[in-house]
Amino acid sequence: MKEFDVIVVGGGHAGIEAAIAAAKMGCSVGLFTTDKNAMGRLSCNPCIGGSAKGHLVHEIDALGGAMGLIADKTGIQFRTLNKSKGPAVWAGRCQSDRKLYSQEASRVVQSTTNLEIVEDTVVEAIQENNEIAGIITGKGVEVKCKALVVCSGTFLNGLMHTGMTATKGGRYGEQPVVGLSASFEKMGFVSGRLKTGTPPRLDKNTIDFSVLEEQPGDDFPEPFSLRTPKELFPFLPQISCHITFTDKAVHNVLEKGFDNSPLFRGLIDGVGPRYCPSIEDKIVRFADKNQHQLFLEPEGLDDDLIYLNGFSTSLPEDIQNEAIKLVKGLENAVMVRPGYAVEYDYFPPYQVDLTLETKLISGLYFSGQINGTSGYEEAAGQGLVAGINAALKIQKRKEFTLTRGEAYIGVLIDDLVGKSTDEPYRMFTSRAEHRLVLRQDNADRRLMKYGYELGLIPKEMYDELKERETLISLSNKIVGEARLKPDAANRALEKNNSPKIEQSETINKLCKRPNVNLRDLLNQLDKSKYPLAEALLKDEKAMQQVEIEMKYEGYIKRQSDLIIKMEKLENVQIPLSFNYKDLNTISMEGREKLHRIKPRSIGQASRISGVSPSDISILLVYLKN
Repeated sequence: MKEFDVIVVGGGHAGIEAAIAAAKMGCSVGLFTTDKNAMGRLSCNPCIGGSAKGHLVHEIDALGGAMGLIADKTGIQFRTLNKSKGPAVWAGRCQSDRKLYSQEASRVVQSTTNLEIVEDTVVEAIQENNEIAGIITGKGVEVKCKALVVCSGTFLNGLMHTGMTATKGGRYGEQPVVGLSASFEKMGFVSGRLKTGTPPRLDKNTIDFSVLEEQPGDDFPEPFSLRTPKELFPFLPQISCHITFTDKAVHNVLEKGFDNSPLFRGLIDGVGPRYCPSIEDKIVRFADKNQHQLFLEPEGLDDDLIYLNGFSTSLPEDIQNEAIKLVKGLENAVMVRPGYAVEYDYFPPYQVDLTLETKLISGLYFSGQINGTSGYEEAAGQGLVAGINAALKIQKRKEFTLTRGEAYIGVLIDDLVGKSTDEPYRMFTSRAEHRLVLRQDNADRRLMKYGYELGLIPKEMYDELKERETLISLSNKIVGEARLKPDAANRALEKNNSPKIEQSETINKLCKRPNVNLRDLLNQLDKSKYPLAEALLKDEKAMQQVEIEMKYEGYIKRQSDLIIKMEKLENVQIPLSFNYKDLNTISMEGREKLHRIKPRSIGQASRISGVSPSDISILLVYLKN
């Protein structure tokens, strides 16, 4: 078999982004997967995006990744969550057709130049002098490479649990990967075990939807990708999800199965996700709650399966079945497939750098659940960064990293490297201290320049962004200077139930009022005096940016100032060879954490749990001397 520049292990969301990015950057890429038709398989929830996760999808798209495009093409319901709140927490969510998503992902991967799909497992990684040299496949074939990106998902020594029955597998109907974990452990990496789970699937023809609360999508849905033609979107018919609830009777039945729960009997070694617990976890941890919300989500337009979101479980099959029939609307529901838990190997992420290259072996990158994360979007963001950096390393170009002030992807990776994790890590808006600046609506303004420089974004798309930036900049000046007389202003204010004015006022000040929007105010402006207002009215995205920045001007400025202040600490570099053990004036815990993580900068060091402000002060003095 021929040699590749980059080998990517795994055809999930991380593997797709890593392989496509490296290939588009000019590297020859071999993507190793057990089934080329199972690319991007939505093995758990058939949905992309959601709170904070939607931000990640927009950022992946702005950098030139594929997830947003695939989701737009195969979505059967689109909703923007948290619309009643501020723009920092608006989040796109797409219910996807599971089968079509995988088909579209496979089509995108197979049509990528420089990318070859190899249907085989990878059971061993080969290193020479602490540099990656190649892999050995399940068929015993040795393949050389210059960089290896491992995106193994839940397959490393995967074990699935339903009740007291344990079956080897990475997910339903698929075998685990055995040997690769041991290969990394021989190199000196430390491994651990994590757990995730999935709920039962129900036959939609046996559910009484008439008694359930309907949850439709948006009337005017928004795509994830800037490359999706709005005139064709949405591509597929849109359908509703539904909501129901458990009750005390359901909980009582589930509790009967606790004696045969692998979770409570200690048969599962892996730590489960804190923020997406199983239904049995919820009953124990939230004993005061008499009900839990469940979402009935269709798996596809031509699929009879319903995903029972909120009912993830590894309890015995008969207990699952009995409990489900006590839920409103599910009295006659047929369970097509029971829920199960899957535990798998991961490698605590303090062992990777901000580029996602491992610290022990040059040219070896970890991304996705192997780093302890949970979720398609977190995996895809990591895969994109890992694939980019693998290509850059081979091409001897400057590495690519994102800061916490630039992107949620930067927050994600910084958290993983600096804080590590002993439970599945999930992204939340609360994890980002600069979230008003890191909105999903401005992902292109923050990140597209990088996508363009890396060769992942076409020139015409970047030129369009620069033209919009010019319009936004000029418009910011106009709204600060242009004044509306009372007659004109009050027409807009009355429309929005806002108090009238008696003296002329700037658009900037008027627009800061609740419920008053920029479009109504611009429509009252004399266009002969301000011709640029007409251009702004025609560019919905530019107008949205101007309005958000105007309404939240003070808050955005404070966060921007804080980002600049933090950048000063990020710019104080620490050599990777720095010997922390010689710094006796730093606390013992601080020395151990710094030595283990090897932060790149004072900024990164200051965020490590266990490193105190006094440790940082001493380190700063030492570096200056």
